[in-house]
Amino acid sequence: MQPGAPFDRFDMTDRTVVITGGTRGIGLALPQAYVAAGANVVVASRKAEACEEVANRFGSQVLGVPTHMGELGDVEALAERAAHHFGGIDVVVNNAANALAQPVGGYTPEAWAKSFDVNLRGPVFLTQAALPHLEASDHAAVLNVISAGAFMFSAGLSMYAAGKAALMSFTRSMAAELGPKGIRVNALAPGTVNTDMVRNNSPEMQDLMASAAIMNRLADPEEMVGPALLLTSDAGSFITGQVLLADGGMVPH
Repeated sequence: MQPGAPFDRFDMTDRTVVITGGTRGIGLALPQAYVAAGANVVVASRKAEACEEVANRFGSQVLGVPTHMGELGDVEALAERAAHHFGGIDVVVNNAANALAQPVGGYTPEAWAKSFDVNLRGPVFLTQAALPHLEASDHAAVLNVISAGAFMFSAGLSMYAAGKAALMSFTRSMAAELGPKGIRVNALAPGTVNTDMVRNNSPEMQDLMASAAIMNRLADPEEMVGPALLLTSDAGSFITGQVLLADGGMVPH
């Protein structure tokens, strides 16, 4: 093996990666990494201004597409625009999420629909919309960003955790069904990451969340880049149907 050859398997040159929730937090760390690996990137976010800002930052390798993951028309249009603009889709990263907090006994139908539409239905139907393009790719991969909360009790965030656990189930079933078509499907389960979602909590709660991990700290969004690249590049070409916990040791095995 030639020097540097193992790292060549992380090369994403001429591949197209669609990233939802791609304008902040983990989603903002990923476009930079994929562009550096040579990929064309489509970032999706509800806010058109944020999409434009990210696209302007990285130039012609990045396209911003305003998308509400709770609207199926938006989801289908995202896949169509990505494929039309860059000539195909090789990777889908389902990263967008909302963390609506309601207690058991206090669920409202509106909050239930908003939570599961964005956290579960959107990713599943985006993958479905991208499927014809993924089938045409020699390097097709889907990455569902779930949460360590899918493995734990989550008081107050039960809808969020349930949606992520359901997406984990879809990950495994999709991998089994799409494997014969050459499409790998995996999930990344971050622990507590220093994002806007986490910073919306009180300092005391943030400290409590950090202390839940063996490493006793929050993760930086950039620390999710390595796992994501592994699972969506040729470096992970024999990995499918798996969940990679990048949680600082939060979830016991």
